[in-house]
Formats: sequence, structure tokens, C-alpha cells
Amino acid sequence: MYYAAKLDLNPDTGCYLVSFRDVPEALTQGYSMDEAKSQAVDALIDALDFYFEDQRPVPMPSEPLDGEVVIELPLSVWSKVLLLNTMLEQNVSQSQLGKLLDKPRQEISRMTNLSHTTKIDSIAEALKALGKNLQLVI
Repeated sequence: MYYAAKLDLNPDTGCYLVSFRDVPEALTQGYSMDEAKSQAVDALIDALDFYFEDQRPVPMPSEPLDGEVVIELPLSVWSKVLLLNTMLEQNVSQSQLGKLLDKPRQEISRMTNLSHTTKIDSIAEALKALGKNLQLVI
């Protein structure tokens, strides 16, 4: 999944300032376009972590506007975003999802932690238990 980002060159510092319309908490910079884009991925993931900690729905990405670039979110992170948003949408707690999957709450807690590596099959299973079908389309 991709989020639109704006890269503005600050002529005084020579830095590219990066911001996201959909996730205003994600801000970073880089001294080259490539460095700014690389830093943007980390800033975006760090900002999304706050949504997870606060149990708030993560905003869905909007279409890029003229002059914006797209920053790709890793599939491992994107799938967790979909799981969190579905749980919040359906008002399902980690304990309730654990019961649906017959898994301990601690395992569900790791599934909804961006810092923890989770197999995509586990995320797909959790989404299926919530009535969703995770599909990869090329």
C-alpha cells in the first residue's frame, strides 16, 4: 500500500521536508530525494505505531495529488493496519479475537504490534475470523 507524501525542498538548508496528508504525525527530512523517501518509510511506520498504541483507526491512504510522491508501506505493516482497523470497526478486543482463533491474548497482542514480526498467514487467519478475506493482487 502506498501513502502520498509531499517533499518540499528547504532552500536554506538544502533538506527535503517530508509530510503526509493522511498521517500528519509522520514528518521527516533528508538531504537528497532518495534519503528523504527512505526516511519517509520509517517516519510513516513510527507515526502509525501511535495509532496502534492508542487503539485508533489508521487513516486510509488517499490518491496522490500533483507534485506528491508515493511511499510504499511494507506488506507486513499494511496487513496489521487492516487487522487493527477491522478490529476497531467491529469493536473486537484482542481477548475476543484470541477466543475466536483459540489463541492466547499475548499472541494476538503481538499480531497488533508493528515492532513484532508476524507471519502473513496468521494475519490472514485473524482477518478471516472477522469476516474479511485478505487477498494479494498483482
